[in-house]
Amino acid sequence: MHIIITSVFIWCLVLLVWLLPIKNIESKNMLTFFVLTPLLPFSYVVSKIVKSEFSSKDNPLNKLGLLFSMNQMLYILIHMWVYPTVPDKMLMVMAIIFGAHLMPFGWLYKSRAYSIMSVVSITALIIVVKFNSIVLSIVMIVFEIVFSIWLMFENSTSNSLKS
Repeated sequence: MHIIITSVFIWCLVLLVWLLPIKNIESKNMLTFFVLTPLLPFSYVVSKIVKSEFSSKDNPLNKLGLLFSMNQMLYILIHMWVYPTVPDKMLMVMAIIFGAHLMPFGWLYKSRAYSIMSVVSITALIIVVKFNSIVLSIVMIVFEIVFSIWLMFENSTSNSLKS
């Protein structure tokens, strides 16, 4: 949950980048890469604030979750190709990859929120066809807020069922 909450802040930073009066799209894309980098350190801080476990050592599936997350490192190759080739679509590709990577976590965590929120991928494509990267950033912030609230509800419901 702490990583999804942090994603709200990250997408706010992405929106700020796209609102900057920089004409060069490659510069905006590079700044976008930079604002993504503090995700894990910020997530650690958020985990302390919301009192959630950053990484469970007891759960044997923890390594599988780490493997699912490490896929994101491989997807950076897609970003690197899009950056010079189709720079005006880089943010869309980033949002599509983000949404697609949520699906296996739906299975791992037995979470409807993760599974259903993976539709961000389709939404990102539709938005960029009709609108621009600023609108996509705003929609991603809204998605992340809804996702965070949904996860909090799922967790509280799950914990009350265990009691």
